[in-house]
Amino acid sequence: MQDSRLFELARSGRRLPHWLVVLVMSVVFILAAQVVGGIGLAFILLVLNSTSASGTGPDTVQAVRRLLAVDSALEQTLLLVCLFGPIFILLWVWLALVEKRGLWTLGLERQAAAQKYLRGLGVGLVMFGLSVGISALPGYMAPEQTGDGPRGLAALGGVALVFLGWMVQGAAEEALARGWILPTLGARYRPWIGVAASAGLFAVFHSFNPHLGPIAVLNLFLFGLFTALYALSEGSIWGVCGVHTAWNWAQGNLFGLQVSGLASPAGTLFDLMETGPDLITGGAFGPEGGLAVTAVLLLASFAVWKLAPRLT
Repeated sequence: MQDSRLFELARSGRRLPHWLVVLVMSVVFILAAQVVGGIGLAFILLVLNSTSASGTGPDTVQAVRRLLAVDSALEQTLLLVCLFGPIFILLWVWLALVEKRGLWTLGLERQAAAQKYLRGLGVGLVMFGLSVGISALPGYMAPEQTGDGPRGLAALGGVALVFLGWMVQGAAEEALARGWILPTLGARYRPWIGVAASAGLFAVFHSFNPHLGPIAVLNLFLFGLFTALYALSEGSIWGVCGVHTAWNWAQGNLFGLQVSGLASPAGTLFDLMETGPDLITGGAFGPEGGLAVTAVLLLASFAVWKLAPRLT
């Protein structure tokens, strides 16, 4: 992995930033994206709510929105796109002005992009499905009898719509963590430093989520470790963008569980609830706070580690 294509792309620029610059700018990118995106989101929601309240929206559009129950899904999709989408713009500006390289050098080359992304989606779905299966086998998962938001076929429109939001959110976090932090530090220092830093910062960036516990922190780090190894072995971040998207979408909108401590109001196809010990199922934080996910992430990381060249 020391010869990963990601490191070659990072070295294609004029300079590799110092680790302190990477740390500070990572925080700046996230905070700036939240501020800029939050302002844009507030404006969009104000316009949408004003239109809806005044009844000036086309009757056909209003009827379709009611039929597909996409109001909540639309708001969540806009939230994900507005708060995370600006990360791409900020990275593009930084790379162009400071490092003198293109956004595509984050591991977004066109070759086999669709194939890698679709494979990543499959990997993410299988991994999270296994996590749910581990909890379900001893009877620690059960159908939710009551809950907010549409479920089943009634939620299909919203569930499909919010998938687009998860695509942007997952790709933005991966572009920052595995596309920039990992190869920048790995190329300037050592590969394992890039891996550890990208996984550690990924966990730190989620440390303000509600109901966070020690196992959740461990699992966030392990998710960052797995995606780092996956990205290095593939020499691209297309795959991990797919993994991240499928993982979050499956949690919130396929199985109806908490996503890193946060609920997804867009609806769910299969509405499940944890009935077993929080140590296994994750409790209020969702599956990412339990040992079932720990087992899957450790197994997946070990598999990638054994299938790819060793780090040095």
